[in-house]
Amino acid sequence: MSTVIKLVCATRASAAAFATETALGRCLHLYRWPFIQLRLFPSNGAGLSTVYNSVLRECESDPSIVVFLHDDVHLLDFFWPERIVAGLEAFDIIGVAGNRRRLPRQPGWLFVDAHQTRDAAEHLSGVVSHGKAWPPAAIDYYGPPGVEVKILDGLLMAAHSETLRSQRITFDEAFDFHFYDVDFCRQAERRKLCMGTWPIQVMHESVGDFRTPAWHLAYEKYLAKWRA
Repeated sequence: MSTVIKLVCATRASAAAFATETALGRCLHLYRWPFIQLRLFPSNGAGLSTVYNSVLRECESDPSIVVFLHDDVHLLDFFWPERIVAGLEAFDIIGVAGNRRRLPRQPGWLFVDAHQTRDAAEHLSGVVSHGKAWPPAAIDYYGPPGVEVKILDGLLMAAHSETLRSQRITFDEAFDFHFYDVDFCRQAERRKLCMGTWPIQVMHESVGDFRTPAWHLAYEKYLAKWRA
């Protein structure tokens, strides 16, 4: 493969602990291929948007496919690099789970309101397993992958850096962890970029926490920015 894939990950773990104690770090020992580069931010205290933007600036002189993903993601698919490339031939931005529609005041790809009411299955797309060891505790089938969506789950999002640069899309640093992905997708929608899910086998150790004060504060920021 001639395409460079740059994995971007911010972790609270040290570099040594990332390699041995995190899901992504342990997986990457299996994928030491020359076209895969890891841009790691160990012992990180900055917001994800700040970290991701720094890599997008680096890519201005070194274009690549950028894959933004969490450190608690297991890459289970031997052919995930090929799937990333294939997905970006079909869509401008891809992920592993998302929602085909976007509603007013929608707080995330899975929910329709701030009470975390799950959206109907017909609007959801993607497959994600959850757990810390194989077999996983659960495999969540949200809906058929390979379809266009309006919102992607931020656990894994990929795009060509040149696509984002040409459309002047960056991450809003007002959102450090919560809502950075929803906001990013709304920017992409405004720029008429096509987003979609793609069948890439991953296992996520976290199911997310949507009831913290930090989440509610970010939600208010999001509503204030977009007015809906």
